[in-house]
Amino acid sequence: MSAERTGPTAPARAESARLFARATELLPGGVDSPVRAFRAVGGEPLFIERGQGARIWDADGNVYIDWMGSWGPLILGHADPRVVTAVTEAVAAGTSFGAPNRREVELAALVREFMPAVELVRFVSSGTEAAMSALRVARAATGREKVIKFRGCYHGHADSLLAEAGSGVLTLGLPATPGVTRGATADTLVAEFNDLPSVERLLAANPGQVAAVIVEPVVGNMGVVPPAPGFLEGLRARTAEHGALLIFDEVITGFRVARGGAQERYGVRPDLTVLGKIIGGGMPVGAYGGRRDLMELVAPAGPVYQAGTLSGNPAAMAAGIATLRALAEPGVYERLEAVAAALADGLAAAARAAGVPLVVNRVGSMLTPFFTTGPVDGYAAAMRADTARFAAFFRAMLDAGVYLPPSQFEAWFASTAHGEAEVEATVTAARRAMTALGATG
Repeated sequence: MSAERTGPTAPARAESARLFARATELLPGGVDSPVRAFRAVGGEPLFIERGQGARIWDADGNVYIDWMGSWGPLILGHADPRVVTAVTEAVAAGTSFGAPNRREVELAALVREFMPAVELVRFVSSGTEAAMSALRVARAATGREKVIKFRGCYHGHADSLLAEAGSGVLTLGLPATPGVTRGATADTLVAEFNDLPSVERLLAANPGQVAAVIVEPVVGNMGVVPPAPGFLEGLRARTAEHGALLIFDEVITGFRVARGGAQERYGVRPDLTVLGKIIGGGMPVGAYGGRRDLMELVAPAGPVYQAGTLSGNPAAMAAGIATLRALAEPGVYERLEAVAAALADGLAAAARAAGVPLVVNRVGSMLTPFFTTGPVDGYAAAMRADTARFAAFFRAMLDAGVYLPPSQFEAWFASTAHGEAEVEATVTAARRAMTALGATG
């Protein structure tokens, strides 16, 4: 079957339905991560069998243009030959040693080359682990306990960071998470993204108590929300003034919005950086790093304990090395920018033609179309988006052979495998879907 379908008929998905029914007997909600369950968009999730380039195939043999890219790490597309070869060679020599290997040294050097602010880096196995560890370093370095995060930003599922979180917490409409104690979030202060005065008020109300401000420099977990001019620079100035550290969570933006991440794109240097996704090239990975004096607090160099049996495993390191080397080739980011811009423009034009309110936020190769009137510059504006209309759009696009993140509040991702054909097919499907949405009001 072709992803460029011409009719509205939904493809058969009997095998995915059978697998999901079985999964619900074995896994909580039938999935291993909440947003995958399609609760926010209706219907049942697809079970994916394979991917190649910009496309994925489900268990029933249907093929889709994929704009989710495993939630961001597949910047080279699915099964890129360079990554597959690197991982295959690594695994053939052993999957894990629990001991140092040369690949972690090579990937660390590439990370530092791309991001000079990361003078030392520690590899871990997930973004959650990385963010949690970065905050531990910040508290140890400052001798303070409180941290400031932003409403709608997501930094993994560590207890203290689930306060007012984005991503699946936001998608599923969970106001709080049972099992997280009041004590676990007592030292987490919540500010508003793109609202510098809200940060200033918290710093003033908690003098000498804030260890760090942690922020997604471009939010990706309430949908894509860019920083307002001066916002990141203001965070840098205010944290320095109050003796707090600035932590950029670049799990999503790292090596995606620019070769050196958001810190390169906006020219703001954080004290600590949290990384993931792209540095694993599709394999499980995370990392945190930053100023040498801060990272030398981490054991065994210093007293801040953090460990992980699978940290720096050769398969993940090999995938990351292959990915970052590919991103260093000339013209990569220009091509990514062009594809994402063409997609964003096409979606906006399709909505205008159908009379459907739509705001498309884009930074580099990540974007989100919000079904709302603009602008979407923070949490409150994102919450005004019409989630029911997004759900109808999602289902129409899926039936047309286009796979999107199953939530209004997530980012779409372009890869180097996407080109004019994928953009054209997606925009054609979007025109039909928008026309149907416009007709139903």
